[in-house]
Amino acid sequence: MSTSEQQPADVPVSRSAPGPRTPTSLSPSRASDFMQCPLLYRFRVIDRLPEKPSAAATRGTLVHAVLERLFDAPAVERTAPRAKSLVPGQWDRLLESRPELAELFAEDPEGERLAEWLTQAEALVDRWFTLEDPTRLEPAERELFVETELASGLRLRGVIDRVDVAPTGEVRIVDYKTGKAPRPEYSEGALFQMKFYALVVWRLKNVVPRRLQLVYLGSGDVLTYDPVEADLLRVERKLLALWEAIALATRTGDWRPRPTKLCGWCDHQAVCPEFGGTPPVYPLPVVPERPAESGESGQGRMDAVPPAP
Repeated sequence: MSTSEQQPADVPVSRSAPGPRTPTSLSPSRASDFMQCPLLYRFRVIDRLPEKPSAAATRGTLVHAVLERLFDAPAVERTAPRAKSLVPGQWDRLLESRPELAELFAEDPEGERLAEWLTQAEALVDRWFTLEDPTRLEPAERELFVETELASGLRLRGVIDRVDVAPTGEVRIVDYKTGKAPRPEYSEGALFQMKFYALVVWRLKNVVPRRLQLVYLGSGDVLTYDPVEADLLRVERKLLALWEAIALATRTGDWRPRPTKLCGWCDHQAVCPEFGGTPPVYPLPVVPERPAESGESGQGRMDAVPPAP
């Protein structure tokens, strides 16, 4: 997604941010954070701890911006050379809006690493043209901020890379990924974000998207899925259970780390108990959890959360 988009309230921050806050909404990224590690969710959403910029993530942001801007041009001008020519200018815009990104190349006085990094971004943009033909596409929306409130009161929000609408009214939701496609056994996890967006669109427009499409620029693959109402109802139930678990952890202050191989890439090892660290003092009021009474359901408890997709 580009730097010009309207950022959801629960996105992680890359620089110092004012004060802690109580979670008020859920996005696909933050839902995935909690399923991956509740303590990571706390650090990002409640404590709002700063995180160092990542070269890979920043490259993804840059590529998204280029693909979004390309559609400003008439269809006949949407060529690979033109798209690649947008890369330097979009990088300048990104630096202007987020000066801290200059840290990525602070130790690159000759500019060699930056040049290589920009070349890699151009290669990803170039590969997109082998997967889709932008001269035949007229997106209805680009970098679309969506938000809805479910009957339960849970607010869902996020930013969709692209929405295509056919003359017959059928909706396709498209998301660009600059990494490689997952193996088939992990495709369900990759589709979680897309089903989240489909649920939001369904609740907003009363239309189930005809197709969900993930475009993997890192490997040159396209993953598609055609959802039905039953799929989206399952996602809705999953999100409600997830939100209840988040609400419980928020009240009690019980945010437990969940160690995985992804811990090696976490910015917060210094304050994580799994690495011998001590988390910051919990900044919100704590309400002790009352013991479950006989026959009471476990809804909202950590053990009631559906497993990560």
